[in-house]
Amino acid sequence: MNVFFEESGDFKVGAVLSQAGEAYQVEMPSGKRTKVKSRDVLLQFDKPSPAELLEQAKAVAQEVDLEFLWEVAGEEEFGFAELGAEYFGHAPLPFEAAGLVLALHGSPIYFYKKGRGRYKAAPEQSLRAALAGIEKKKQQAIVQAGYVEELKAGTLPAAMQPLVQQLLFKPDKNGIEYKALETAASELQTTPQRLMLATGGMASAKELHMSRFLFEHFPRGAGFPAVTVPAAPDGLPLAKVAAFSIDDVTTTEIDDAFSVELLEDGLVRVGIHIAAPGLGIRPDDALDKIARARMSTVYMPGDKITMLPDEVVEAFTLAEGRDCPALSLYATLDPDSWSVLSTETRAERVPIKSNLRHNDLDDLVNEETLASGEGEYPHKAELGLLWKWALQLEAGRMKKREAFGLKPEQANRVDFNFYVEDDVVTIVRRKRGAPLDKIVAELMIFANSTWGKLLHDSGVPGIYRSQGPGAGGWNAKIQVRMVTHAAPHQGLGVDQYAWSTSPLRRYTDLVNQWQILACAEHGVTAPLVAPFKPRDATLFAIVSSFDAAYAAYNDFQQNMERYWCLRWLGQENARQVDAVVLKDEVLRLVEIPLVIRLPGMLSAPRGAQVRLDIVRWDELDLSLEARLLEVAEPTPEAAAAALELEEEEEAVAAGADAGEAAAAEVAEAEGSVTVTDPATQTDVPAA
Repeated sequence: MNVFFEESGDFKVGAVLSQAGEAYQVEMPSGKRTKVKSRDVLLQFDKPSPAELLEQAKAVAQEVDLEFLWEVAGEEEFGFAELGAEYFGHAPLPFEAAGLVLALHGSPIYFYKKGRGRYKAAPEQSLRAALAGIEKKKQQAIVQAGYVEELKAGTLPAAMQPLVQQLLFKPDKNGIEYKALETAASELQTTPQRLMLATGGMASAKELHMSRFLFEHFPRGAGFPAVTVPAAPDGLPLAKVAAFSIDDVTTTEIDDAFSVELLEDGLVRVGIHIAAPGLGIRPDDALDKIARARMSTVYMPGDKITMLPDEVVEAFTLAEGRDCPALSLYATLDPDSWSVLSTETRAERVPIKSNLRHNDLDDLVNEETLASGEGEYPHKAELGLLWKWALQLEAGRMKKREAFGLKPEQANRVDFNFYVEDDVVTIVRRKRGAPLDKIVAELMIFANSTWGKLLHDSGVPGIYRSQGPGAGGWNAKIQVRMVTHAAPHQGLGVDQYAWSTSPLRRYTDLVNQWQILACAEHGVTAPLVAPFKPRDATLFAIVSSFDAAYAAYNDFQQNMERYWCLRWLGQENARQVDAVVLKDEVLRLVEIPLVIRLPGMLSAPRGAQVRLDIVRWDELDLSLEARLLEVAEPTPEAAAAALELEEEEEAVAAGADAGEAAAAEVAEAEGSVTVTDPATQTDVPAA
């Protein structure tokens, strides 16, 4: 005897070897033996053989007219044998009955299974909907296949053109457009991103990098809604100074300026004047919500996305020839020792006489000309006095930094400025610690530290950058955190450091400016009127949001700097380049701030200069392949500096301030990155 039975949702046949109670020992055509319970047996037959019956049943199932079978079935539940008699017009033969079971079971949209061998016809409405769905899928499959062919031919289908960013950055993986893109990319042995570039969906790798960032962080676009430009309060006193700023030529958000006055008693009063959008923008107004949503200006070589609308920046930037609203910090100094005798903070209008630019003055203002008094340039006397004070400020910070147990800062650092015009990039090296940089850096650090102390002494919370050992005790890695109370920044060598000097481009600075203005205006009652009170949940939320946004913006800036470094290689037709060993297989190119990994590189000491043959680079995945040509022995200075670089990178990985240690504000100038020179003769860029 042979049986046709159901096992684990599948239908099988076999010859019965023996029976024990309610179970059969069955040998299947494959030779495998299995135990089958009698309730799972649908048919018993003697002829044909099990294998022949199964083949014949499959043929019958293929020929069954499902639409007719559904009409014959009626609305009530039925057994397959009953329906077989109706459908075939006679008691079905074993292979016909088995074929009918296969047809019923294989057509779930026509028939619902109700038990072993029992079914019920689907309601007409459900059947028609299911059939329509199947037809739709067939049509979609035809359309999808057409999309695939177009993509493979190098054409982006019209239906996919408005979906390019969604397909690349947040696809609906069930959509036929994404399936077509994936299928075509797979058949062409490429990636969806490269295929989109090949078909014109993205014009360039640069556009793809930019679009990905905007899609994630500016889904509604980088533009601004129409806004009303606020004005500073009436009645601000006019400062009796002639202030000047020092910035890169591309800077438009001029946050800071300086003034110098020689007092009758021989003392010197230095003014640090910070743009004061906080006098016009108020917490929770429309502009505050815009700034808080963005948290910071986003910088990239050749472009930026500002935190505030251009017209608002224009209203508050410290532009030459205007009396600008500013938050001023005046420091009265003894020029014999350059000690700070007193400080004063006030809101006022400041006449801005000049906007000085590094690009115009770098060749004129250097340590030699400042020492000798040679040369002629704007604000020569004031810059000479500021330079002397900056040196004293730096020495004081270094002394405190060493008291914290840290090594002195490396002086052999290099900044790289990127200038992009018509997709042509110029990368310019500038030595870190040049007088103009140092003046700006030291005075900004002084202002941020002084105002941080003012907030603390007034009992008003602010947003601080703190650097010190993390959890784990004295030997834990140095970490940088943002906190709402005063705490030391060991890397800078200051007791507290509150970001306050860039309110046009950092939201934390705008928040701190509101708090500082409250202290300056209200004194001891400031805690009662400051916008943010101690342990204010909103302030904690701002810190958290800023940290996340600032990290994302920084990653994007680094990616775009890497992109432009690769573009520079092609632009300059660079085929052989010099690099310096940082650690193991990690190298930095000498002429541009590009870090690469050279897998399998022969062991070379830190600081060794190597010659590389460039094999290829990829502007999409931002990678570079190179071959090692030769290795030169490092100088002791190079090895020591390379070790400093490694330690700096570890600190960055732990959350430290990458460019803040020596020139916190200058390092954030538009389009610049900061690095260390591991040899006296060679500048080495940073990532």
